[in-house]
Amino acid sequence: MAEQGQDNFRDTIGTLGEDGKRAWIFPKKPDGKWYEYRKYVSYVLLVFLFFAPFIKIGGNQFLMFNVLERRFNIFGFPFWPQDLHLFVVIMLLGIVFVILFTVAFGRLFCGWVCPQTIFMEMVFRRIEYWIDGDRGKQIRLKKMHWNAEKIKKRVLKWVIFFIISFLIANVFLAYLIGSDQLIRYIAGGPFKNVNTLISLLIFTGVFYFVFAWFREQVCIIACPYGRLQGVLLDNKSIVVAYDHKLGEKEAGRAKFKKNEDRPTTGKGDCIDCFACVHVCPTGIDIRNGTQLECVNCTACIDACDHMMEAVGLPKGLIRYASEDNIEKKEKFKFTPRLKGYVSVLCILTAVLIGMLFLRNDIEANILRLPGQLYEHKDGNMISNVYTFKLVNKTVDDIENVHFELLSHKGTIKRISQDNFKVNRQGLAEGTLFIEVNVSALSGDKDRLEIGIYSGDDLIETTTTAFLGPRSYK
Repeated sequence: MAEQGQDNFRDTIGTLGEDGKRAWIFPKKPDGKWYEYRKYVSYVLLVFLFFAPFIKIGGNQFLMFNVLERRFNIFGFPFWPQDLHLFVVIMLLGIVFVILFTVAFGRLFCGWVCPQTIFMEMVFRRIEYWIDGDRGKQIRLKKMHWNAEKIKKRVLKWVIFFIISFLIANVFLAYLIGSDQLIRYIAGGPFKNVNTLISLLIFTGVFYFVFAWFREQVCIIACPYGRLQGVLLDNKSIVVAYDHKLGEKEAGRAKFKKNEDRPTTGKGDCIDCFACVHVCPTGIDIRNGTQLECVNCTACIDACDHMMEAVGLPKGLIRYASEDNIEKKEKFKFTPRLKGYVSVLCILTAVLIGMLFLRNDIEANILRLPGQLYEHKDGNMISNVYTFKLVNKTVDDIENVHFELLSHKGTIKRISQDNFKVNRQGLAEGTLFIEVNVSALSGDKDRLEIGIYSGDDLIETTTTAFLGPRSYK
C-alpha cells in the first residue's frame, strides 16, 4: 500500500504499491457498536435479497427485472413495455433520492446497504476470518510457502466461495427470468436446460471473481458512486470524518506515553496507532480526509473508539460529522440545496402516483394493416382491415372480450370468434374488419373510437384511423 503518514498525503490509489502493482489488503476484523448495528442491518438485507424473488404479491413476483422480455415487477407491481414511461419516472425518482441522500449523508448507502459491501464484508470476509484468521495470520499465510496447511486452507476457502457464488448466481437469475421459471429449470435437470446452466456458471464465475479477487476494487474502480459523491458532497454533508481539530491540536498527533500529562503538552488525541488504517476494507487512512475509496462502513470509528477507551482519551475522534461541524461546531442544517432536492423528489413522487392511478389494466392497440386500402361492400359500406394487440396487465383472466364502435355507426368483425379471452398478464392479438357506412364518414381519413368490453363492462377505449373514399368528404 502506498505510504501514508502525518506529513504525507498519497497521490495514488490506496491499493496500489510503489511498483504499480496491486497491494493486497488484509483488513483487521472489526469489532464494536457500529459493527454490531451493521451486522443486524446486513442480516435483514441478506434475507430480503435471497427471498425477494420468491415472494408473490397478488400472483406477481415481488421483484423481477426481466430485461429479455422487458417485463419488470417492482414491489409486486407489474410493468410492461407499454409502461416504459412509468419505469422512467421511477428511475428518475431513484436517482434524485440517491443525490439527496448523498448530499445529506455522503456514501452511507455503500457501507450499510450496498449488496457488494454486504456480501463482501458480512459473508465472504467473515468466512475468510474463520479459515485464515485475522489480519496478522492472513499476512503470514500469504507469505508462507505452499505446504499442506496452506493448500488445505486455500482449497477449503475457494470451494466455499464457489458454492456461495453459485447460490448467489441462482438468486440473481431468479430476479432476471422469474423464480417460477428458475424452479422449472432446476426441476427439469441441468442437461435439459444447458443454456441456463451455462448462464449460471458464467454468473458464478463473475461473482467468484468479484468476491475472491477483485473485492474492494469494485468500489474504487468499477462503481461510479464514488465519483458521484465527489461532486455532491459539501462542507455540510455528514460523513465518516476524522476530527483533525481534536486529533492534531497544537503539537500534532503523537504516540501514547504512560503517565504523560498529554493535555499540557499540546499533543492531539490521535496516538498514531494506525488502528483505523489496519481495519479499513479499502486500505485508506481516514485521517487524510474524505476520499474516493471511503464507503462509510464505520469500521474506523469502532477501532478508534476502542483505542481511545484503552488509553483513557475521549471517544469520537472519528465519527459521523460534517466539515462545518468539525471546524465551526455547527449542527446539521436543512440547507436550501437539500430543500430543492426534496421539492423535486416530492414533485416526481406526486407525478408517479398520478400516473399509477391513471394506468389502465388493459393496453389496447388497433392499427390498420399496412399496405391495405379500403374496400367497398354492399349497402354503401366501407371496410378496413386491422390488427389488434391487447395486453392484460392484471393477475386475472379477462373473459368474453369483444369490440364495439363508439364514435360511428358500423360493425366490427373479428376473424374466428367475436368473443375471446385474454389470459392474465398475457397478450392477445389478431385481425379484425371494421365496416362503416359512407354517410357516417366526414372525410377520407376519420378517427374511430373503439370500446373494448368484457361482457357488458367497458374496460378500455382506443382510437384508430379509418380510410374512406376522397369523394365522400
